Amino acid sequence: MTTPNTPTPVTTTASRAKKVVADAAVETGAATKQAAETTVAAAQDAVTKNYEQAVALTKEQVEKASKKAFEAYEELTSFNKETVDALVQSSTVLAKGLENLSKSFVAYAQSSLESSVAATKALLAVKTLREAVDLQSEFAKTSFDTLVSEATKTSELSVKLANEAIEPISARVNAVVTKFGKPRLAA
Repeated sequence: MTTPNTPTPVTTTASRAKKVVADAAVETGAATKQAAETTVAAAQDAVTKNYEQAVALTKEQVEKASKKAFEAYEELTSFNKETVDALVQSSTVLAKGLENLSKSFVAYAQSSLESSVAATKALLAVKTLREAVDLQSEFAKTSFDTLVSEATKTSELSVKLANEAIEPISARVNAVVTKFGKPRLAA
């Protein structure tokens, strides 16, 4: 017979079963823990990789946008410099032209004054009224012809000056229309 402290075959089998179940539970727990750690590590790696890709892509896009912005700024600066140069060139042409017109006007005024003085001297030297009338008529005709000639010359010089002065500005306007008048495609 068996004594109370002597294991029975059922007790031994039950103990073994408990031990097998306990060992299996420990192994399952360890395997579950390992699987969880592997899953967490893989998720961390994936998140880190995605984060790094997002940062790299963002950095690349910011660099491209910055590069384009600086290129546009440099292009605009260059374009504005060319516009200022055209204005300076136009102003220079205008100043020289006005100087020439002024010289022409002063030369005409001096010539007119000299002919008026000469006519006055001639009028003072006449002996008859008929000579004075003829002299005055000739002086008036000559003065009028000279005035019309000088006015025509001044008008032609003014038109030429206006065309020459507006040429650089007109070229810049054409450049602006060509450059900014067409829609630009996004690159």
